[in-house]
Formats: sequence, C-alpha cells, structure tokens
Amino acid sequence: MNLEYTFIAIMFPAIPLTMAMFGNRFHTVSVLIRKMHDAYIYEKTMPYGFGMQLEILKSRIVLLKRAQIAMSLSFLFNMFSVLSLFLNASLPAKIFFGLCLTLIIIALIIYLYEISLSSKALVYHLEDLDTKMKK
Repeated sequence: MNLEYTFIAIMFPAIPLTMAMFGNRFHTVSVLIRKMHDAYIYEKTMPYGFGMQLEILKSRIVLLKRAQIAMSLSFLFNMFSVLSLFLNASLPAKIFFGLCLTLIIIALIIYLYEISLSSKALVYHLEDLDTKMKK
C-alpha cells in the first residue's frame, strides 16, 4: 500500500471533531454532577437511585477521559505519520498511521460503552417518573 498525504489528511477533520464531541459530553456530565452535588448538599434531596447514578457517573467520567486520551494520541500519531512522509520514511509513516487508526477504533469502542451507561442512567429517571405517576 502506498501511503500519501491525502490519505492521511482525511483524518484531520474527523479527529478534532470527535475530540470536541467527547469534550462536550464530558462537560455535560460535569454539569450533571455539580447539579446533583448542589441538590444533595444544599437542598438535602437525593434523586431516585442516587447510589447507582453516582457509580454510573464515575464510570462515565473515566470512560470519557480514556476516550479523549486515545483520540488525542491518535491525532499525535497522525501528525507523526505526516512528518514521516515528509522525511521520506514510508515504513514509520505506515506504522504511525496504523496506530492512529487503532486508537480511533479504541476511542469509539469506549464511546459506545459510555453511551450505554448514559442510557442506563436514564432508566433510573424513567423509573422515578413512573413511580410518581402511579401514586
């Protein structure tokens, strides 16, 4: 396979956009944690399934951090592959690009798992609403 700049350049818009998406999800989770914190500390209220929601939020923070690290490393390896092509070192360029693709795949798998945890947390809210409607 002949690796060219244009092939590597395809990744440039995808990686930063995905990093921004992970950052937005991280921000959303942090806002939710702060809101739950304030409700618990200042208003002495606990949402339904507080303990389970807390565990899910902890897991989501760790997963999003790992996804961001994997995507950042993939961007770095993408840049190394461009530098290797610039220096006419095609084998290192292929290795760096392969690492870039592998890390993107890992980040997306982590993201898929984070989405499943997010959906699981929403079930607690629905159960709470369902319980309150039946009263």
